[in-house]
Amino acid sequence: MKEQCALVDWPAGYGRQVLAEVDSTMLEAARQAPGLSGPTWICALRQTAARGRRGRAWVNPDGNFAATLVMPTSDAPDRRALRSFVAALALYDALVAVSGRVDGLALKWPNDVLLTGGKVAGILLESLGSHLAIGIGVNLVAAPALSEVEARAVPPVSVLSALGVEVGPEVFLDMLAAAFARHEAQFVTYGFGPIREAWLARAARLGERVTARMGETEITGRFETVDAEGRIVLNTGSTRQAIAAADIFF
Repeated sequence: MKEQCALVDWPAGYGRQVLAEVDSTMLEAARQAPGLSGPTWICALRQTAARGRRGRAWVNPDGNFAATLVMPTSDAPDRRALRSFVAALALYDALVAVSGRVDGLALKWPNDVLLTGGKVAGILLESLGSHLAIGIGVNLVAAPALSEVEARAVPPVSVLSALGVEVGPEVFLDMLAAAFARHEAQFVTYGFGPIREAWLARAARLGERVTARMGETEITGRFETVDAEGRIVLNTGSTRQAIAAADIFF
């Protein structure tokens, strides 16, 4: 399928930067944050030192999507963390917009998007003093080899390989920014409740057994829900555990 055209208007109040090359959009966000007065998307067509969660390398071939949204905020850390759910819903909507389908899309706690069972996108949040940086990577045209991902991790896929859809980073940025602005406005107006419900309606493996790994500790249980603080709740059969941060394995 040919590249999709963005039929959306850029959201009012959000800045837009598209850079030909940068070390990483997260590092660029940290450099620019002190001088930014409003939320700004920083997109890079090429990254030379990208990274993911817990400092892991993020493989980002040319043609894939890499961007960071820098937001000024006075929110407490626990509320800032809930923006990962806002970003996940925005990614879901943007992927629906470029593909015209919802089949095979799901959201994996805490911050991944799955497509036909594989990881197609990831989210990384970092606090930068009075700003929050929301880094987003999407495998638009290529996915890392299995040898480049952590053992037991969900295998990566790309939009092109899974759906046969070609979409450029700048087109995807426009769709993502519009979707994020909608969900962010809902979050600010109504709180986490509606965001949580929408996320759960798209959750991967809800009601099924999953394993949460926190450092050297692992807990396996039935994925019951995500609570009002954004924690995953697992029922082990003997206890219910609310976990704030972990890697989840299926």
